[in-house]
Amino acid sequence: MTVMRVERVVYGVPNLEECARFFADFGLAPIDGDGAGSAPGARFATQTGQVVELRQAGDPVLPPPVQEGPSLREIVWGVDTPDSLDKLTADLLADRSIYTDADGVAHTVDETGFGVGLAVSQPTTGKTRYPGANRTGNVNRWNQPLQPPGRVRPLRLCHVALDIPKAGRERAVAFYTGRLGFVPTDRVAKVGVFMRAPGDTDHHTLLLCHRPDRAGVNHCAYEVAGVDEVIVGANDMIERGWHEARRLGRHTVGSNIFRFIHAPCGGRVEFAADMDRVDDSYGPNDYEETPPHTIWTLKTERDAQEGDHR
Repeated sequence: MTVMRVERVVYGVPNLEECARFFADFGLAPIDGDGAGSAPGARFATQTGQVVELRQAGDPVLPPPVQEGPSLREIVWGVDTPDSLDKLTADLLADRSIYTDADGVAHTVDETGFGVGLAVSQPTTGKTRYPGANRTGNVNRWNQPLQPPGRVRPLRLCHVALDIPKAGRERAVAFYTGRLGFVPTDRVAKVGVFMRAPGDTDHHTLLLCHRPDRAGVNHCAYEVAGVDEVIVGANDMIERGWHEARRLGRHTVGSNIFRFIHAPCGGRVEFAADMDRVDDSYGPNDYEETPPHTIWTLKTERDAQEGDHR
């Protein structure tokens, strides 16, 4: 019985129309209408069929919030088979209540209070053919000049990062590793635990970050085809009036290239590319001292000049 991926993220927001515009600008495809924020909410999809669902903050179907303001209320995890869904649900019933909706999705909460759903995964196939990269000794693109990427459409929602309190953090992690089978990859003592869903090969599908010592959404990361789309996707968002939260760089843990945008639904969204892929032979790696946050970040001449005057 295997959790494969994030199937859906659900936000509770007071500003439904603004949030719907944000995800339309972000490049997700509207579902069930035009995505303009009509009741009871708005839904958007990645190229591989994962869903971002927006609901009014007071919607009674939502789990209670763990923080004030607009925020992530629930992550629905996609499992491989109906039998896996039944077994995982039966195990969770041992110590918590579960509600199963008319679509067969089981709903409960984790140790921090975030909503947790379980559903049979229904992946779709997105675009898979992209030009390769070239370097001396490793040529992957012949007679094929690169074209502008055009409108960036995220391939998939690759990971979620949640902030949690320091008190009880071991119990919070154990819920995912012990009950849902998540596999720790890197454990950073002063930051949190990076873990992957057992059916996923990304370095991490979930980060539980205790460094802020409070509960809340940190960010959701969306994979795009490569660094060009990381740059162009964020450029497009800035041109549409949204605000950059973290400039272009490459993370140390996970190795992915990133660029972050502030999200009106709470937290941030990340354009991500080229993350480490791992299997069961990897880790977990333990770090008492925190590794550098990035391998590199984009620096301008102005940054260097300002550093000289500090």
